[in-house]
Amino acid sequence: MDDGVYFRQLLSGRDFAVADPIATQMVNFSYLIGDPVSREAVVVDPAYAPGDLLDALAADDMRLAGVLVTHHHPDHVGGSLMGHPLAGLAELLGAAPVPVHVNRHEADWVRRSTGISVTDLTEHDHDDVVQVGAVPIRLLHTPGHTPGSQCFLVDGRLVAGDTLFLQGCGRTDFPGGDPDAMYDSLQRLAALTGDPVVHPGHQYSAEPSAALSEVRRSNMVFRPGSLEEFRTAFG
Repeated sequence: MDDGVYFRQLLSGRDFAVADPIATQMVNFSYLIGDPVSREAVVVDPAYAPGDLLDALAADDMRLAGVLVTHHHPDHVGGSLMGHPLAGLAELLGAAPVPVHVNRHEADWVRRSTGISVTDLTEHDHDDVVQVGAVPIRLLHTPGHTPGSQCFLVDGRLVAGDTLFLQGCGRTDFPGGDPDAMYDSLQRLAALTGDPVVHPGHQYSAEPSAALSEVRRSNMVFRPGSLEEFRTAFG
C-alpha cells in the first residue's frame, strides 16, 4: 500500500486457494485495489476461493465495494472448467452482494459462465471510470482473447488480464477469440503513456510484473510489424 492506493497482487495456489490443485496449476492472479482512506476496495477476477479474498480484505481492514472482471473464463470468474466446478462470482455475491463491473460485450458471457443474474452486472464501455473511494480506475476495452476483455489502469499500473502477459498474449482460438482484434488491442496498450507497470492475469513468466517499456521490448507479440505478420505468427 502506498499513500494513495491499496494494491495487492495475489497468486492462486500460493496466496489464496492454497493447495487447490487446479488453482496451483493455472497460476491465476487476482487483485485487490482500493482507497486506504475510505477503506473501500474492489477485487479483480475472484475465482477458486473468493472467501479467501474476502478474508484478505478483512485482515487489511478493507471493505469490498465491487468486483472488476477482465473476462468470462471460469479461471477468472468461476463456473465449469473442463468439467471441474470452480467457485467465483456466484459464491462471492452470496457472501457480499456488490456490483460486478463488466464490459458490455462480455456481460452475457459472464452471466452464462457463472449463473449470476443480469441485475448483478454493471455494464461499461471503453474508457469508463470506476471510482473506488478517491481512487479512479480506468477501464480499457481490449477484445481479442474474448469479445469483452478489458484491462484496468490505476495509479501507474496496468492490470492486463489475459490480454497481455509479460511474455505472450491471451489465446485467440477459444470461442469469441479474434486475432485481428487482439493485434489492435495490443497496439493500443503499447501506445499507453506513462510507462505503467504491467500486472498480468497469470504468472507465465519468472517475474510477476514489469514496466510496459520492458514488455514492449522483450515480448514476442510486439515483434510483428503489421497485422498480416501477426496473423501469420499468432492467428
